[in-house]
Amino acid sequence: MKRIPIDAALLPAIREATLAGSEPPARPRPVIGESWHRVRRHGVDPESGRPVPLIPADEVEHLRHTSQLGVLLPQLREGLLEAADAVRHLIVVTDAEGRLLWREGSPGVRRSADRLGFEVGASWKEELVGTNGIGLALVERRPVQVHSAEHFVRTHHSWTCAAAPLHDPRDGRLLGVLNVSGPALAFNPATLALVTAVAKVSEAELRARHWESVDRLRAIAAPMLARVGGRALAVDRDGWTAAVTGMAPVSRVVLPGQVRPGRVWLPSLGPCSIEPLPDGWLVRVDESAGEDAPPSRVVLDLRRPHDWTVTVSGGAGHWSHELSPRHAELLFILARHPAGRTAAELAADLFGDATRTVTVRAELSRMRRTLAGVLSHRPYRFADGLDVRLLAPGHGADLLPASTAPVVLAARRELPGGQGGSGSAPLP
Repeated sequence: MKRIPIDAALLPAIREATLAGSEPPARPRPVIGESWHRVRRHGVDPESGRPVPLIPADEVEHLRHTSQLGVLLPQLREGLLEAADAVRHLIVVTDAEGRLLWREGSPGVRRSADRLGFEVGASWKEELVGTNGIGLALVERRPVQVHSAEHFVRTHHSWTCAAAPLHDPRDGRLLGVLNVSGPALAFNPATLALVTAVAKVSEAELRARHWESVDRLRAIAAPMLARVGGRALAVDRDGWTAAVTGMAPVSRVVLPGQVRPGRVWLPSLGPCSIEPLPDGWLVRVDESAGEDAPPSRVVLDLRRPHDWTVTVSGGAGHWSHELSPRHAELLFILARHPAGRTAAELAADLFGDATRTVTVRAELSRMRRTLAGVLSHRPYRFADGLDVRLLAPGHGADLLPASTAPVVLAARRELPGGQGGSGSAPLP
């Protein structure tokens, strides 16, 4: 893992000059400078920060019990405790809102962290406490390190943080962040590489556990499906297929955000009925419905800086799906180009390189499996007759903040105020 490409001794002067609006002796790393820009809008005091609110202990316990990350704690400890100096460093696991659910370290380092509000139950999102490892990993969705005076708040400058996001391998959803924090002067440059490796191994463990649960569901559902007429699937609670009858196998059916027994329209299958199974659902394709309930409206909601959704509505109800950063970028582009875009145009929009069509086609193929009936191709576009609404944030810096796609960078400048403004406005 590369070292931070700036002399650490210059960081205080870089921060002071940047926040004062004068010319710094060197430019901050782009990821840090962009974070400082976002944090200033949220009114965080660069000298002392702001009080960090804590959620109640009973809510912490509820979050721990409902988090998928709890089963990984032994593996996280084993992977980090021997390499990280347990006397001088804290190991922290947060949820997707940056709330500290688990924290390990010596009593002395925990007391030092407590004085900053870095304790169990506190949220360390950027907008609450300024630039830090946890908050930046939530925005960037990739491993990051924040060293000393790269922290926005001066009282955090004696610390360095290395953080890596933890994703659900079933659907790419962000589950939380693994973070190691310690004294800036004693921090090992290899810590970020270690945290990144442990996070990837932990995600692999979640993937293995998932397929074990699919196998258990298959053993229950396969005999049942043998007695079902017509097209039907047994899927787990996240839509992964355990067994199928009367149709070609599909790896996954994307289900509504809130699944309930009854009739529902699914983008990949059309009108269906859903019945509960142990740890899953029986999905029967409604053969008699034909095409009587096609989608009619799509809402792409990008107003939040971290979580983006697409909601599809039609005669049989509505369906929502949480988007990965790349899929959010692609749908954003298509929403702004109703006539459609070729693979080369999308590659230029995303990467500034029209030759990267293989990557674009692969991503669109995955999305079309999820959004069958919603997306068309030749060129890629939303299907004819759909009412497509794009909801953008009120400030440019909050529009897919980690994206470097040229089309997104240009769109940020179009929002109210040039680089942002107030209110919620759909982009044209």
